Amino acid sequence: ALGSNPTTKAKLNFSGAVLSVIIVCGMVVANIPEIPKQLLAYGRFAPTLGQSIDVIYTGEGLTAFVAVSKSATGTLAYHNSGKIQASSEPADMRLQRILGHLTTLVPENPRRFLVIGNGAGVTAGAVSIEPRMEKTTVVEIEPLSPQVAAKYFSQHNFNVIDNPKVEVVIDDGRHYLLTTKDKFDGITSDPLDPWVKGSAALYTKEFFETAKQHLNPGGVVTQFVQLYESNEAAVKSEIATFFEVFPYGSIWVNTFQNSGYDLVLLGQLEPTRIDVDELLERVNTAEYSAVAQSLNEVGFSSALNLLATFAGKADDLRPWLNGATINRDRNLRLQYLAGLGLNMNEAYNIYRSMVAYGPRMPADMFTGSDMLLDTLSQAIGSGQFR
Repeated sequence: ALGSNPTTKAKLNFSGAVLSVIIVCGMVVANIPEIPKQLLAYGRFAPTLGQSIDVIYTGEGLTAFVAVSKSATGTLAYHNSGKIQASSEPADMRLQRILGHLTTLVPENPRRFLVIGNGAGVTAGAVSIEPRMEKTTVVEIEPLSPQVAAKYFSQHNFNVIDNPKVEVVIDDGRHYLLTTKDKFDGITSDPLDPWVKGSAALYTKEFFETAKQHLNPGGVVTQFVQLYESNEAAVKSEIATFFEVFPYGSIWVNTFQNSGYDLVLLGQLEPTRIDVDELLERVNTAEYSAVAQSLNEVGFSSALNLLATFAGKADDLRPWLNGATINRDRNLRLQYLAGLGLNMNEAYNIYRSMVAYGPRMPADMFTGSDMLLDTLSQAIGSGQFR
């Protein structure tokens, strides 16, 4: 009989065992509870920060879990791997607009731009409304990010993903810079927190040197630096490394509740020169109405207010930066330093320590009429916009 064959019996027993295992595994998988949305959005802070927030989207991306939350007041937040990375909160919106508009308003010929890191798309959106812009390339490593930005944040990012002058490239920002032959009039980088694995590589001397090589004459590189959830050693390392490559660099600050929140670093191949009269006149034209409205939405009634966020030049801050660690490819020291500041709330102290060495109105950076320069000097000295 068929069943009397030992080999056949063994095969049947094995098949039965495999089928049983498949059935048991299926039952186990079917009964695994869904990962809480608050955990995906807020990570270890889910028990405290996530309880009263509505998580309206979660998605498992190629590099991270992505989530979008909405507060009772309507504030939207973009989450990456359990942490808010962008939001429509006033302080976050102001930083993203400062970063984008400094990138387009300072260059002599604002035609081509590169945005490294899309997130909610607000910085890229601010870049995209520059009237003279011909093309903006947005490089983002997470494929879900542009989709989420287009669906949930289009009101805040000027519908940047669907802008025909904007190209979205899914790639590592550093890899893109190393492989492209293109040059740009502005390059802006807003990576994840520097303690996140891989992010410190976007703050190294070698990375900034690569960006510098891709600048057109008169072009700028801008870089986000956070003061919150950080420490002075990490912040000094980020700034000193940038100034090592851009010795004529400058700092522009975004404040929150009269204290430092985060910074924008700006560097060029040559000393920065800003004609205040020309810039204000340009932004006041009908052609730049979208830019003027964008600035007004974050509390800047004029472009002069944006310039008043100036907080010092590299030369002013060298004494403060003395002994700072230069972050290099061969050590990625910043990743370690930033990790030590993860649970700290030192933004106020870092900011006060920094501005003790400035800022003051630089005589050689801003040019224009005596009246406007005097107004700007008073605004910078008062700290009203920084």
